[in-house]
Amino acid sequence: MRIGIDAMGGDHAPVVEVQGALAARAVLGPGDRIVLIGPEPLLRKHLPAAGGWEEFIELRHASEVVTMNEAPVEALRSKPDSSLSVLTQMHRDGKLDAAVSAGNTGAFVAAAQMHLRRLRGVHRPGIAVVTPTPHGSVTVCDVGANVSCRPLHLHQYGVMASLYASIVCGVANPRVGLLSIGEEDAKGNELVKKARDLLREEKSIRFIGNVEGRDIFSGACDVVVCDGFVGNVVLKLMEGMGMTMLKGFIEDLRAAMPDHLDTVKKAAGRIMARYDFNEYGGAPLLGVGGICIICHGASSAVGIQNAVRVAREFASRRLNASITSMLSGREKVAHA
Repeated sequence: MRIGIDAMGGDHAPVVEVQGALAARAVLGPGDRIVLIGPEPLLRKHLPAAGGWEEFIELRHASEVVTMNEAPVEALRSKPDSSLSVLTQMHRDGKLDAAVSAGNTGAFVAAAQMHLRRLRGVHRPGIAVVTPTPHGSVTVCDVGANVSCRPLHLHQYGVMASLYASIVCGVANPRVGLLSIGEEDAKGNELVKKARDLLREEKSIRFIGNVEGRDIFSGACDVVVCDGFVGNVVLKLMEGMGMTMLKGFIEDLRAAMPDHLDTVKKAAGRIMARYDFNEYGGAPLLGVGGICIICHGASSAVGIQNAVRVAREFASRRLNASITSMLSGREKVAHA
């Protein structure tokens, strides 16, 4: 398997991407290779001078970079030799089996649709984030790929995210909830109400109805469906509030147990690791004709390493084939 990494995508590129690629050797299988994409002289500068990395890493030169503040489509058109464009084009041409980037999310989504197209039957791709909770993982979809949704899109997110939770995350018969402002059927805007009707009619998933934001952590469901605008707000809120509470809790422990600092440090490390987004490696873009793993812009080398692991798991479970089988031929609801 050949996994491409946009070496110029993250906040700390290319150092983190190169370090992550080196660390990824631990999760590669026999014959697997990493392809680092970016300005080759710059990449070589951050690789070990002693060599050895050539056994599992290849370099592909790309002279341009799409930055975080650029408009996605315009940037892709004006920079055909950007690391992000080259990444998705190589995946399209069969030179890569998966693509990983911590760069401009909108540009990655646009490039994936432009070069890889959507899977048959899929109308809009969605980003699925796995969120750790005390009751197990919860998959939230969409968290930013599509901010102007139709009911059909939410219906398809429910199907695709349910398949991901089941096939890749190992959740048996996942419970699917639709994010709204109340559990009652009367609650929600027109988008939510129409999407609920479609999801309720969907026999391939275990739809439980509306859920509220607090239900993401209560154990009420395994999959949460929402539009990309709401999902992105939820994701960023969870990140900010979660880290603030964890740091405050750890500081309180240290103050309350000054004679047990070693114990506190070990417990703090376990807690931080459990809720660190780097441990989850990245979010798959569900519904495109390839394997695209979107990493947090602030990903560490561990995050890049785990994104490679997620890409391998995605490929080995043949999730795209299951999505196509489930959604192709569903044109009867395409008007929704």
